[in-house]
Amino acid sequence: MKNSATPAANTAHLQQATIYRILLAVSFVHLFNDSIQAVIPAIFPILKENMMLSFAQVGWISFALNMTSSVIQPVIGYAADRKPRPILLPLGMCSTFAGVMLLAYAGNYVLVLISVILIGFGSATFHPEGMRVAHMAAGLRKGLSQSIFQVGGNAGQSLGPMLTRWIFIPFGQIGALSFTIVAAAGVAVQTYVARWYRDMLDAGYTFHKKSSTRKIDPARSKSILYATIILVFLVFVRSWYGASIGSYYAFYLMEKYRVSLDDAQVYIFMYLAAGAVGTFFGGPLADRFGRRNLILLSMVGTVPFALALPFVNHFWAAILLLVGGFILLSSFSVTVIYAQMLFPGNIGTVSGLITGLAFGLGGIGSLVIGNLIDLIGITKVFVACGFLPLLGLLALLLPNDDKLEQWAAE
Repeated sequence: MKNSATPAANTAHLQQATIYRILLAVSFVHLFNDSIQAVIPAIFPILKENMMLSFAQVGWISFALNMTSSVIQPVIGYAADRKPRPILLPLGMCSTFAGVMLLAYAGNYVLVLISVILIGFGSATFHPEGMRVAHMAAGLRKGLSQSIFQVGGNAGQSLGPMLTRWIFIPFGQIGALSFTIVAAAGVAVQTYVARWYRDMLDAGYTFHKKSSTRKIDPARSKSILYATIILVFLVFVRSWYGASIGSYYAFYLMEKYRVSLDDAQVYIFMYLAAGAVGTFFGGPLADRFGRRNLILLSMVGTVPFALALPFVNHFWAAILLLVGGFILLSSFSVTVIYAQMLFPGNIGTVSGLITGLAFGLGGIGSLVIGNLIDLIGITKVFVACGFLPLLGLLALLLPNDDKLEQWAAE
């Protein structure tokens, strides 16, 4: 029997259906991508010892990765919003594959820098188009789709502390070679996703945008600008607090409780893994209770745990890290959805701005916190960092969900 549905009706159906196989596929690639990115800090101790690097040289490796993977994301996202390029999905993972292969055999500092730039470029290419695919496959379940997509990335990042224990301590630098298998799997999955992406575009799928011929009220434009600045700042602050835990809490445990380096990595893994779980549940909770409300509660609700963390023993520290990580990162995907509502249709640009640029700039916090530790000591710095989530009160200045939906409808 011939299908009597019109092309417009078919397109509307495509835009409402939730395609879980694509969401899961792109989430797994997000896990592959971010676990490979986590290889870089995990291998720092090995590179420092093998190549007799200074801390400044290690810092430049981190800088090269962050700048490549984060700062150019908005540029790639902006270009993708103007003209979707499904081919970038497998090509980005090919760049990552080449970077990991080079890293395993890099015999000097320059080759290490080139390898991390290739890995960073692959990550910067994946995130905007991956975000657009997740949005496209979401149908009407935007919160859940972002949770599925982002939980893959956070799960990948959480593996970083364990990579040192499982791979790089026993095998050294050549252990990075094992991640070429992960990158190759990513290329295969991305090829499948890119074909579906192209088929959807050919079927008439469009990312909704406001008409360019229609002027937006200047007062509203100003409100959107202020909301964007606040949102980026909140992501910036969240990243700073995350940097204090991810980069330095292991040293705090070693200094205060005489915990070994291997055991200290487990605490960081617990925090990041709990954050990945929080990311998954954050989207559905935001769909039910409101996006702005969840952004506010995720940051302010972290404050008691962050303030208590420097003063408890290592047993209770594990509990606080689990609970605090879950609460704080429950808003990880929600901030992306909120930004997408501010800028309908500009999915790639929003991805670059929120998960790329703001997160990358948050990495600067690691440098600042490290310098402060040298100046005033690690305990005082962690006490001070406990107050950072209080800045989440600025979320009260964000427009509520009803206002965002009203703007989108007009």
